[in-house]
Amino acid sequence: MARANDAEKAERLNHARGLLQRFDHLPDAVGKMVLDCSVSPRQAYRYLQQAGRLKQDVAIADAKIAFTVKLSEALVERLRSYAGSRGLSLSDIVSRALEAFLPRRKKRG
Repeated sequence: MARANDAEKAERLNHARGLLQRFDHLPDAVGKMVLDCSVSPRQAYRYLQQAGRLKQDVAIADAKIAFTVKLSEALVERLRSYAGSRGLSLSDIVSRALEAFLPRRKKRG
């Protein structure tokens, strides 16, 4: 079975938090979580333990996908050097740069 991505983890933690508010007995919440999320009882207990320490729901981020771009060798070297000196991933730096560069999408409604 594949590992849960960050968005799935956030959804499961939020679901676990709701179950803790609905159920008085932890085993009942575990059973419901196993059915709802297709996780093992052991993993359900872990989510419920983490959710019990939360003060509010976890924000669900957009899922990340991989895509390929071609950059000059010199730019990639600068990017790697910058990432290493800041302790950041290449993805973090590129995401931040694009967020700063691209205009925000206006929400309708």
